[in-house]
Amino acid sequence: MSQNDVMNFAKEALGVALMVGGPLLGVGLIVGLAIGLFQAMTQIQEQTLTFVPKILSIVLVMLLMGPWMLNVLTAFTVNLFTDLVLYARK
Repeated sequence: MSQNDVMNFAKEALGVALMVGGPLLGVGLIVGLAIGLFQAMTQIQEQTLTFVPKILSIVLVMLLMGPWMLNVLTAFTVNLFTDLVLYARK
């Protein structure tokens, strides 16, 4: 297994991690920002007010995008195990 193989694998793994985690983090960030603005405008400083909507929105995104995320992770895993034979021979 050469350095190029390791770098390509790391690049692909980071890309998959960003594709799968990006939508969840983005929704959490947007909901957190909206709740933070609401708290600043109303001067309500309740911690659970930020936690519950974030969790609910992330769960909703996971339900909606779950099959796509599973397909991306499955394709990455299949490629990894397929290429593992090639890496072992080098």
